[in-house]
Amino acid sequence: MEINISNLNKKYGDQIVLNNLELSIKDVHSLVIIGPSGGGKSTLLRILAGLEIPENGDITINNKNLSFNEIDLHNYRKTIGVVFQAFNLFPHLSAISNITLPLEKVHKIQKSEANLRAKTLLDRFHLEEHSHKYPSQLSGGQQQRVAIARAVALNSQFLLLDEPTSALDPALTSEVLDSILELKKEEKDLILVTHEMGFAKNVADYILFIDGGKVLESGEATTIFSNPQTPELKEFLGKTLKY
Repeated sequence: MEINISNLNKKYGDQIVLNNLELSIKDVHSLVIIGPSGGGKSTLLRILAGLEIPENGDITINNKNLSFNEIDLHNYRKTIGVVFQAFNLFPHLSAISNITLPLEKVHKIQKSEANLRAKTLLDRFHLEEHSHKYPSQLSGGQQQRVAIARAVALNSQFLLLDEPTSALDPALTSEVLDSILELKKEEKDLILVTHEMGFAKNVADYILFIDGGKVLESGEATTIFSNPQTPELKEFLGKTLKY
């Protein structure tokens, strides 16, 4: 995965959320974005997902320019998978139908192929016995794993995950993190926002530390966590990790 960002700005009203953000990375499979609340990390992820439009800035992903024309964004969103904090499953559909419906209706995949993909992924994420249950009948961890399976089913160019465990009890967090680690082992391209620093250390090839709407520090995960350079990153990690 290769991402280049230049002069990216985003504000809500008078609040500047991203402030001339710059980024250039290549040959990265797993990019993890960390930073304090309100620092801009989820906004950056939503822009990369084509869900927010910046005031200005240029973004290229895998040598393709990200156009913010609505028609272009509609087509772009079909090529990526997004997993949100709150699962965003259709409550009136079973687990397997939550996976097959976007494949059939949005991507025009034949029903037999959609069902095969869904059953394969439900088995892979240890959800086969829950395939015909509705979201209300599943635990939070199971719902999030269905959401991940739905995103993976698209055969997307990469996955974006926004705090995928923040809505879960600690007891359910590990099963979701294990599913994401499996994707990392397969070298699936991931962009992940998380507050779980221990998990970030395990899953990330490359870390972005965002605060005040800027990338204050970036680099390989082992370097970032073992030898933070900026006072802001040292303070942030000091609150979440013991050195």
